[in-house]
Amino acid sequence: MQSTMLIAVCSLLIYAVVVSGQDEEFQCPERTGFYPDPYQCDLYYSCTQGKAETKLCPDGLVFSDKSSNHEHCDIPLNVECGDRTELQEPKPTKGCPRANGFYRHSDPEVCDKFYNCIDGVANEMPCPPGLIYDDMKCAWPAESKRKCENSKRDLLADGFSCPNGETVGPNGRALPHPTFPHPEDCRKFYICRNGVDPQYGSCVEGEVYNEETFKCDEPESVPGCENYYEGKEIGKKSKKN
Repeated sequence: MQSTMLIAVCSLLIYAVVVSGQDEEFQCPERTGFYPDPYQCDLYYSCTQGKAETKLCPDGLVFSDKSSNHEHCDIPLNVECGDRTELQEPKPTKGCPRANGFYRHSDPEVCDKFYNCIDGVANEMPCPPGLIYDDMKCAWPAESKRKCENSKRDLLADGFSCPNGETVGPNGRALPHPTFPHPEDCRKFYICRNGVDPQYGSCVEGEVYNEETFKCDEPESVPGCENYYEGKEIGKKSKKN
């Protein structure tokens, strides 16, 4: 997995707004095509037979000038605006600073989710496990300028959530998917996928979880769990001391 992951963007059918009829100031470079405004990134011109019609991308999107043969508005992450720094007045709604685009969650403590705004409707989306939303993209916390130590984490039904920070294994290296003991059952344990996504785990029959090695082990090797299978049916046999 790359250290920084960009948000996958679904294809959207974009309808531009006609700002005016024929623009008398803009000079079409070619008789036919779509051309950016030199100052405003979400403003562009449709040229037909040498006559320019002014158009405006939906709020939150900007005009992509990669090809004059295509009329395409996209999120700012995918477009290099350069000197075209001006934008139309925003049309904010609840959760959406602009009508379209990706934005931080309204709860500042929720760093691993974001809003995908489409026509002013905020759709809550998750980042991949282990990543946080860092303005237009999901990124690893260490590579983000955003501080999210208090980010809310998912809870399992019994209240377990993955702890903050790295978990170092027996070899002294951080574990990518650390495991943790169950407080009441020697055979059960928890798995934290990518360090943040909690799941239940269980050892195979006859073994118990060893929190020293982060693996399942023989009961005799785990203090406090030596007699876990005493009197319990293991396959067709009952284990005795």
